[in-house]
Amino acid sequence: MQQASKDFSVSIVGGGMCGLACAIGLTKAGISVKVFEAASKFEEVGAGVGLGSNAIRALQGLGLLDVVIKKADEGKPGRRLFCFVAATGSHEIVFDYIESSGEQANDGLAIYRPAFLEALVPLLDPSIIHFNKRATSIEKAPSGRQLLRFADNTTYEADLVIGADGIKSVTRSAVIGADATRLGFSNTHAYRGLVPINALKTAGVKADVSSRPHCWVGIGQHIITFPIRGDTILNVVAFNRTTDDEALSPERPYPWVESVNEKELLDAFQECGSDATTILQHIKQPSRWSIHTLYPPLSSFVKGKVVLIGDAAHAMLPHLGAGVGQGFEDVYVLCQLLGHPGTMTSNLDSVLAVYDGLRPSRANMVLQRSIEAGNIYDNFGPGKYNAQDMRRHLTGLWEPVWHHDLEAEVSAAITTLEKEFLINYSGV
Repeated sequence: MQQASKDFSVSIVGGGMCGLACAIGLTKAGISVKVFEAASKFEEVGAGVGLGSNAIRALQGLGLLDVVIKKADEGKPGRRLFCFVAATGSHEIVFDYIESSGEQANDGLAIYRPAFLEALVPLLDPSIIHFNKRATSIEKAPSGRQLLRFADNTTYEADLVIGADGIKSVTRSAVIGADATRLGFSNTHAYRGLVPINALKTAGVKADVSSRPHCWVGIGQHIITFPIRGDTILNVVAFNRTTDDEALSPERPYPWVESVNEKELLDAFQECGSDATTILQHIKQPSRWSIHTLYPPLSSFVKGKVVLIGDAAHAMLPHLGAGVGQGFEDVYVLCQLLGHPGTMTSNLDSVLAVYDGLRPSRANMVLQRSIEAGNIYDNFGPGKYNAQDMRRHLTGLWEPVWHHDLEAEVSAAITTLEKEFLINYSGV
């Protein structure tokens, strides 16, 4: 276990992808860290996740990319640009994203969420991880530190609390107020499943689903497919709108994830063409997810000594596949700022203010573009967008997400700290 060299301690609420990455980064920097996870063990709900080039760079900066790639069964990140095809008829090609981005600096990576955790868990000392700890509130203790309360009636104090507890975040309430609700239902259900690619080839699927991601676009629905586990398994997410209204609806009651029968899935997508239908027919025991987003976006991710990362800060719709990547950007920025030799208890407020000056505008831009992307995907067909319209709307959609120089941004932020806050980052 690395000896803590900082004069402040950190509690991370949530042991998902961003929470663990943050714990590793801060521990490496000599910060005393505890991770509190509500579940009885590390687990990620869901299937595959796609990481764009910006997420790859953030993981590289955190020193985690190599171990993640080993679990992703891929020797290195590769070009994973979407091919947009019609969900109906003969599946005409609507737009190939290579026409927008070219082939340079757009490498991505697909990984099974549990495999990501398997890569990271061995890098952490088990003694810093506490399971069955469901946070219920955060308050300021008489000592001046942050007091975490848990459902089992235990408490824990730390100098700084990092909320990595997802879209249903408890720590968010400490930032925006317990009575504030920012979650909206997108009027969309997502049916998820994993399908062996060999089975699809045997069944006669003609689309080259084993080598690249596809977005099967239509009216009021679209399907995302991309290969994972060494291109042997197809991750499938089929989105179906429950209304024509593109506005958000109030948050739906729990549960948001339910098991449904195969007939419900096939009935919802009965207008699809042969390949899309065959793919959906191969999903056994599908799950249905009520897709929510944090809206309106938060203007601040920090209040006092509580700071939000990942979905706790900017839970977004999955239509750009960029939510996890924004979480990794949060983690990279926060670890660079907190882990710098000059950061101590006395200047934490200034350091957190810099984080808060960098991240909301960037993450909220991606959040907004994710909403717009879903509206584009679900408007292809008679009386809606034609292929030319789709090309116009899709061109350049991802570039602002991928081509952001996060390292330069953080370097400039540290320079700002030195000049404006007179923090000694050079001689410590």
